[in-house]
Amino acid sequence: MLLQRTLFSGPRAWVNEDLYAKNETGLAIRTRHSITLQAGGSVTTNTYFGRFAASYWQRWTRVLSVNIRGTITAAEDTHTTILVRASDIAGHERTLSEYVAEGSGNFSLSAPLTSFLDGGALWLEVVAQDGEATVSDVEWRAAAVARHDANQSPERRRFAIAICTYNRPGDCAATVKALSEDDRIRKLIDELYVTDQGDQQVKDEKVYQEAAQKFGSALHYIEQPNLGGSGGFTRGIYEATSRDKGGSPVDVLLMDDDVRVEPETVLRMRSFAALTRQPSIVGAQMMFLFNPDYLLASAEGVDLTTLKRGVPTDPHVVTDTSMVEGELPERRVEAEYNGWWSCLIPSEVVDHIGLPIPFFFQWDDVEYSLRGRRMGIPTITLPGAAVWHADFYWKDVDGFGHFFAMRNGLITAALNPEFDHKALAEATLMDIRHEILGMQYGLAYTHMAAVEAFLEGPRTLYDGGQKAVAEINKGRAAYPETRPIGIESVPSVARVSRTAPEPSKKKLVTWKRMLTTMLGRRIPGPTILSFEDAPWYNTSLYEDVYVTDASQEMVRHRRFNKELDKQQRKKLKKLIRRFRKEAPRIADDYRNSFLAFTARQNWERLYGIID
Repeated sequence: MLLQRTLFSGPRAWVNEDLYAKNETGLAIRTRHSITLQAGGSVTTNTYFGRFAASYWQRWTRVLSVNIRGTITAAEDTHTTILVRASDIAGHERTLSEYVAEGSGNFSLSAPLTSFLDGGALWLEVVAQDGEATVSDVEWRAAAVARHDANQSPERRRFAIAICTYNRPGDCAATVKALSEDDRIRKLIDELYVTDQGDQQVKDEKVYQEAAQKFGSALHYIEQPNLGGSGGFTRGIYEATSRDKGGSPVDVLLMDDDVRVEPETVLRMRSFAALTRQPSIVGAQMMFLFNPDYLLASAEGVDLTTLKRGVPTDPHVVTDTSMVEGELPERRVEAEYNGWWSCLIPSEVVDHIGLPIPFFFQWDDVEYSLRGRRMGIPTITLPGAAVWHADFYWKDVDGFGHFFAMRNGLITAALNPEFDHKALAEATLMDIRHEILGMQYGLAYTHMAAVEAFLEGPRTLYDGGQKAVAEINKGRAAYPETRPIGIESVPSVARVSRTAPEPSKKKLVTWKRMLTTMLGRRIPGPTILSFEDAPWYNTSLYEDVYVTDASQEMVRHRRFNKELDKQQRKKLKKLIRRFRKEAPRIADDYRNSFLAFTARQNWERLYGIID
């Protein structure tokens, strides 16, 4: 079975080719599938996309050894040396196999997966001697695979991709096009589901129409009301795992509509998942879109006492690091969940733990993996499989999505048998206090509405989120600072403030800022702050601030409102008291209703398939 290909350049010109291969000496001419070296030239694929993640394959799959094959084109008197190189947990390098070719021909080398359990990778090094040589069509295949049930043969598994979209027709069409352009990848895809939940439809895009012709009957375009990311992704899972598909096992790869996809990632995830020892959730890593050399998200975890996602699961997790200039990760690290920007779910997992929960969006990916972990299903984030996604730090949390992030986070925490409602009450209290202090009254309203929705119990999930979207947007409209304004509205002359480091004693600083506020001692006059300089402990010093939006396109104007400050603090105090009292009982209600919400029948009701 083909596991991965060695590619020498990216799918688009903006992708740094050194993510695939690096010249060691001499000059090289690259194409996607080949590299031509001048005499004396050498190249290594000890790069982010050039490596084979040996440690992960040994730990999680049934593959015992790999075979690397390809083609050499050169003059008869040219010698081409190809080495299979390996690293270990500490980054020490060694040579496992060597092949020296005279002239043109095919090459084949093998490497066992027997000494990589805690870390290490495989890659190739190529040297051309005495003349020019071209190496092309390099493939990594499973040479030996542990015995398995014939019914679970990788060749018998179907492969589907599910993309959901809402009013991003251009982005979604570009993603479908990228998948259609690689013939090898397109032929792997048995079914492609595009669930369109918007009124700016993807099917009207010329790019999409052209790609649809290539996919033919494999492409399924579904229109439905907006049920958010969880509703859109679940529709693809639901369709791919329906009984009318004959009951054959299927791997469903979920993919955001706005990613820049590396088609090779699809192949690697599909092959890895098909060969795992047990059904597993397999996720891709995430690269920055605006800094495409940088790895943003690797093996991620979550803190259910503070509702913080993207927490490193291990001190050796590599994040926010250049994969061209920085050190490549060697250690194998464990993931607690993987974002659904690109994440594969086998049908056996769906059969075992059910469909996703109707969260609308936010935390659906976290909840699903945590549910799987409680039931013995691991989530594996595979290095060398990645997509480019819009950088998170360009997105401001002060939006309607904060409601779902907080409500769904609370529900996810409540579903955990170790639900710590006291720690959550304290963390939520401090977070909302900081929002009020920072004059983000609309954000504080949004956050408190999320807590109130959690306390409603399971009925908050009944309609899949459509009512909540309308209500939270209507409520937020009453708060002027939630509406970005143009730069022309910013005073021409005003102080500019820069923030100090984050205080080590946050509670003490919080109380000091609250006291300063109650005594009316905030600094008057307009103040300008960059997004990076606008944490609560800085904005809470002033009465009137203009803060750059995270998008860098607009500004948000925050003004101190004494009466609103007093009202929100009073409401917050009562709300947290209620949460401390009622949360344990509400958590039991969510657990008791959980199976009903994740059942196929519930999703059929939401989709309008049944009444």
